[in-house]
Amino acid sequence: MFSRVKSAVVSFVGGVMSGPHSADHANAADQPLRFPYRRPEFLGLSADEVECSADHMARPILILKETRRLPWVTGYAEVINAGKSAVNEDQACCEVLVVQRRSGSCSTPSRTPTAKRRSSLPNGEGLSLRENLDSEGLVFHYWALFDGHAGSGAAVMASRLLQHHVVEQLQDVLEVLCNLAVLPPTCLGEEGLHETLVPHRSLSRASSLRGAAGAPGSPCAPPPRFFSEKKIQHESLVIGALENAFKEMDTQIEREKAVFNISGGCTALAICYLLGKLYVANAGDSRAIIIRSGEVIPMSTEFTPESERQRLQFLGYMQPHLLGGEFTHLEFPRRVQRKEVGKRMLYRDFTMTGWAYKTIQDEDLRFPLIYGEGKKVKVYNLTQYEHGADDVLVMGTDGLWDVLSNEEVADAVTSFLANCDPDDLHRYTMAAQDLVMRARGILRDRGWRITNERLGSGDDISVFIVPLMYGNRQP
Repeated sequence: MFSRVKSAVVSFVGGVMSGPHSADHANAADQPLRFPYRRPEFLGLSADEVECSADHMARPILILKETRRLPWVTGYAEVINAGKSAVNEDQACCEVLVVQRRSGSCSTPSRTPTAKRRSSLPNGEGLSLRENLDSEGLVFHYWALFDGHAGSGAAVMASRLLQHHVVEQLQDVLEVLCNLAVLPPTCLGEEGLHETLVPHRSLSRASSLRGAAGAPGSPCAPPPRFFSEKKIQHESLVIGALENAFKEMDTQIEREKAVFNISGGCTALAICYLLGKLYVANAGDSRAIIIRSGEVIPMSTEFTPESERQRLQFLGYMQPHLLGGEFTHLEFPRRVQRKEVGKRMLYRDFTMTGWAYKTIQDEDLRFPLIYGEGKKVKVYNLTQYEHGADDVLVMGTDGLWDVLSNEEVADAVTSFLANCDPDDLHRYTMAAQDLVMRARGILRDRGWRITNERLGSGDDISVFIVPLMYGNRQP
């Protein structure tokens, strides 16, 4: 979670580093707000509508006024809590952005122009892989939900800024992502290495005796490597970019709490679609599932330790004396060589399941504490399946999942869409509204009740329903 108390349990599809206790910011009330409170921009609500939506007794369900405000005619609905907090502490964001090549000091991410955004809507033909890598840069879709705790300030801030951190992290690997035909180089500046990787041929005895290049004892012989080199895929760079974006967002919130009134902390669930794949990043108890032909495919996990690798790396990070100055808690695809000091090489730490590049320093020459594969982040390749109008991605904050299981959500969405006109562009927003209504329930004498007189959700509820058929449609 963003800006929560530091814990030995750190994870991710996104591992999020937590910061100081809220007591460190006791004078926050005297500081200016970092961002004013608001509901998601794409709802297009007036100030009066926002005020009316905060009725804890009526709990009106808010939906999109215009389906074309969001790409892929994404559906959205939300409802405020039953009195737990004065305002709805959930936040949501959905944008289409471009990762542009760095030019000088300009690294500001941009949204796509209107014409480009409209091409991803059903009245266009959708973004093809070629359009994803056009002269502008890398185009990607972004959906995110944030659940605020003990205040809405962190959730509002994350909803405004996390996507910019994602763009900045993707900028660091943009050139590598643009060359999908070649595996990412372990060390930048060695781009041709993977193209020439072939099995080593055995040297003849004569050439060995002559001290041929590459022969044992030859001055040109490469230094011995203790491990084979890992082959890092492009999708691991995207995963690493998302993980680092979460960490940067968390760091920024903690830093700016010293000068701004940023209340509470928040969970974060972010999904990016680029290069034909969906990437899911989650820190907290929000959840995402895919419903395809009635089958439920979980796309996120709860905020728990990801693997033994991360546990050991975290231990090494927190108690470096245990490493005796001989090991590094960082993981590299292979043993770092002294000649690579100052260069940028692939790495990952205990907060990451993906990979990123860092500048090699002397301490990175130490022996690796960890070598081996950790559990991979769930990535969904849209190009491998034919999706129908009822195949969707459902994202929801914990207010939904506290009272409905994955299967109940899938059954509700599938049955609702089956009774809708497939050509109705409002069907996904209406399905999101129906889902929120099922989780909220009806107000009775004994509180909010859902099916079988079970207790309904008294929490804030926010839901995206994203139709998958519009993803990666070829012109």
